[in-house]
Amino acid sequence: MTNLDDLSLELNDLATEKGFWTHQPDINFMLAKLALIHSEVSETLEALRKQKGQDAVEEELADILIRLLDFVGGAKKSGWISPSTSFEQVILNKIEINRRRPKKHGNLI
Repeated sequence: MTNLDDLSLELNDLATEKGFWTHQPDINFMLAKLALIHSEVSETLEALRKQKGQDAVEEELADILIRLLDFVGGAKKSGWISPSTSFEQVILNKIEINRRRPKKHGNLI
């Protein structure tokens, strides 16, 4: 299985090939990319709210991950995050932090 870092670069290569990364990204471009991740979350919410079925929910969840990993790959290639950073390790580290937190750690949901 491909690790997340390799997959992020592969997805960014595909997005670049399809014309979605055409220049050295500035802050506004990166913010727009993050907004697109947010839009996929909203589409997932709507698929659930409108009870569009499991296939629609699964597809929207895949879109979230695809856009997120594309963002990571593009951010690595353009210097917004270090190319040597293992995003997979960052996730594993964050899971460990979350394991040590108290129940709901002050949040309601």
